[in-house]
Amino acid sequence: QVQLVESGGGLVQAGGSLRLSCAASGRTFRSYTMGWFRQAPGKEREFVAAISWSGGSTDYADSVDGRFTISRENAKNTVYLQMNRLKPEDSAVYYCAAGLVPTRTHANYWGQGTQVTVSS
Repeated sequence: QVQLVESGGGLVQAGGSLRLSCAASGRTFRSYTMGWFRQAPGKEREFVAAISWSGGSTDYADSVDGRFTISRENAKNTVYLQMNRLKPEDSAVYYCAAGLVPTRTHANYWGQGTQVTVSS
């Protein structure tokens, strides 16, 4: 069992930056592929970024590639999402996830979400 708690969301102007953190409980954290998803009002949840258990492999949605960076510190059971050059269309609830499937459409564990709002 893995429990995930996100933090770091908030309101930022377009072009600004935010860093999301996800603290995980459970000794198996370091064995999981971790990731971030987001869901805007009226839209389906979408994949944002993922990182392998070792941190050696990452992948991103096309919409955030080059602007967002996912990283993890297994010693701290924490995964991060650095978001730069934010756009209004990045506004959404961001969810941390553990145990992503290869298709990046689902995960075994989810956090409660943190709101990110980007003003124009």
